[in-house]
Amino acid sequence: MANNYHAGDKDTRPWGTWEVLACGENFCVKKIVVNPQSKLSLQLHHHRSEHWIITKGTATITLGDSILEKKPFEHVFIPIETKHRISNESSSAVEFIEVQTGEKLDENDIVRLEDIYNRVTQQK
Repeated sequence: MANNYHAGDKDTRPWGTWEVLACGENFCVKKIVVNPQSKLSLQLHHHRSEHWIITKGTATITLGDSILEKKPFEHVFIPIETKHRISNESSSAVEFIEVQTGEKLDENDIVRLEDIYNRVTQQK
């Protein structure tokens, strides 16, 4: 198993920020903030599943072919190979905790299917 994250890692993206809160051999816990009127790429992962717990705001989540609305204290599980996206359609930040589990945990396991920020998209 490989985990290329370290506690304290952080990054700024066009849609907001992420920060690693904790990690171990086969897990990573991130705090993610999505700016108002922003959304992450429609993506999937070959090596990890994710569990998202909303802590602030109302999130619009694409999970496979479903669109879900989640509020604080609600959660969603994203299996490996499932297309997903989180959007913030409001005027204030959305925050959530992401728990990644899997055999390979790093930023290179993001397969972008659509991206409004013109970042490279890939085919499955």
